[in-house]
Amino acid sequence: MNILVAGATGALGKQLVPRLVAAGHEVVGMTRSEAKRDALRALGATPVVADALDPDQVARVVAEASPEAIIHELTALSGGLDMRRFDRAFAETNRLRTEGTDHLLSAGRALGVRRFLAQSFAGWPYAREGGAVKDEGAPFDPNPPAALRESLAAIRHLEEAVTSAEWTEGIVLRYGGFYGPGTSLDGPGSDHVEAIRKRLFPLIGDGAGVWSFIHIADAAEATLAALERGHRGIYNVVDDEPARVADWLPALARAFGAKPPRRVPRWLGRLLGGEAVTLMMTAQRGASNAKAKRELGWQPQHPSLARAFAEETV
Repeated sequence: MNILVAGATGALGKQLVPRLVAAGHEVVGMTRSEAKRDALRALGATPVVADALDPDQVARVVAEASPEAIIHELTALSGGLDMRRFDRAFAETNRLRTEGTDHLLSAGRALGVRRFLAQSFAGWPYAREGGAVKDEGAPFDPNPPAALRESLAAIRHLEEAVTSAEWTEGIVLRYGGFYGPGTSLDGPGSDHVEAIRKRLFPLIGDGAGVWSFIHIADAAEATLAALERGHRGIYNVVDDEPARVADWLPALARAFGAKPPRRVPRWLGRLLGGEAVTLMMTAQRGASNAKAKRELGWQPQHPSLARAFAEETV
């Protein structure tokens, strides 16, 4: 199959492109940086350069690539994250989820692209009520914190646009928080690991919020499976063990040889980090991977974030 991967040089793209090539697919990798052409060639892809927010550039590269499938993995995440101004930090990613998605869909429709896969998120969007672990049919938060409203609206836009596109097989992949090579949770030296080691990542309140993660290699394997075997709709792509912050954060600190995370009450967490991070720490729901395992024939090789790092450091 001839495939266009938008966002081919990101952490996930670097894992996904070689797997697509190994599976016999022809891959065109889209990047906005001329300097990354050689990196894409090294991964086995034919490089094309375009700004995903420019509809004319997107239409040109899609027309030239003439893909049977488009995989949309575009994000713009780099540097530290200010949780008080979450939407501001995600502003460009939100544009890629809205404008960028629309441009890719429009270009794909003009060519009659048969399959369209897009990256979404399975972390904090679910409603903070009911069970601790949610499947794909569970509703999103009807009243998110102010700092997350634009980001949730962008996720909603992407998911609705992709799954309602009747001219293609639209598949949304709600990934958990990434860890592993090229991510912010990639062992000593990576942003979040160093924050945990320096005790800059406190445990707020009871730490009852449930988080879902996914190793970046497992995310790539699930994406390949969804391309080849998925059906229109949404799949949670997460590991087997959604975990309370009170469990996974101290476990990671132990694995990294750090002191236990500091504990702060909810009121202080809200004062220091804002409402969004406090709710993530105390009330967030996790995600179930049962549908992806059942329908895609996929099984994560790293079933647990905490165990993965513990095994690496023994």
